[in-house]
Amino acid sequence: MTAIKWDEVGAKKYEAGLDRGVLYDPDGIGVPWNGLVSVDEEANNEVESVYFDGLKANDLVTIGEYSANLTAFTYPSEFQPFSGMSEDQTGVFLTGQEQGRFHLSYRTLAGSDTSLLGKNYKIHLVYNLTANVAERNWETLALEVAPMEFEWHITAIPEDMDGHRPTAHIIIDSEKMDPWLLEDLEDIIYGDSDNDPMLPPLGSLITWIRKWNRLIIEDHGDGTWSAISQDDAIIRVQPDGYFEIDAADEDVVIIDPNTYTIKSSEKNDEDIHP
Repeated sequence: MTAIKWDEVGAKKYEAGLDRGVLYDPDGIGVPWNGLVSVDEEANNEVESVYFDGLKANDLVTIGEYSANLTAFTYPSEFQPFSGMSEDQTGVFLTGQEQGRFHLSYRTLAGSDTSLLGKNYKIHLVYNLTANVAERNWETLALEVAPMEFEWHITAIPEDMDGHRPTAHIIIDSEKMDPWLLEDLEDIIYGDSDNDPMLPPLGSLITWIRKWNRLIIEDHGDGTWSAISQDDAIIRVQPDGYFEIDAADEDVVIIDPNTYTIKSSEKNDEDIHP
């Protein structure tokens, strides 16, 4: 048995801040959303009390769906079709047009009594969004000029999720996720030197994360190398001190009976690039 201990070192955690907004079109192609101010996520659950013989017997919870108020100082031009604007000719925009659905990601920061704010963070991925433009007030200039904030009310359509209720919102916690998996995920959603930023379909992304388990081969440049994996079934240490590596055929090239080359495994990209 262990008694509760309060205020232990490293246990005082907090969250603050918003950054790294990305707008994704229906095909998942991403562009940066600079100037995000806030994403005020709404609590949409409803509770109905059940009474029996005048006494409260239960609470029936109706789980709501993702919706939020989004504010920003500016927005990418690619967002205009999703807010009901259409460019008829260069520089000529028509309002009140049909709106498409889009996807969004943003990052919230975390800190603690032992780490600076931003060392850890949570990536929010939201799918199938519709934006409703909020009221805008245009005023004459005064001595003090405050930039106008654009505001939209956004709602999401949830998707079926194997083993869970339908959802449109997933959260990636950097503190708990495998750092290599997090790096691979960020290379996908933010882009890297070889690929443009892309948000895979929700079901494909979850499948990719569930199946992810990589073998990492690191060459130290001095004639030695390391093999690392989070799965004990991939690297098996024998009682005599030797070890075995279970690698895919395409990751191993046999040179002779005693010599081979081995490389880091692929990232099961077929799940997100069908």
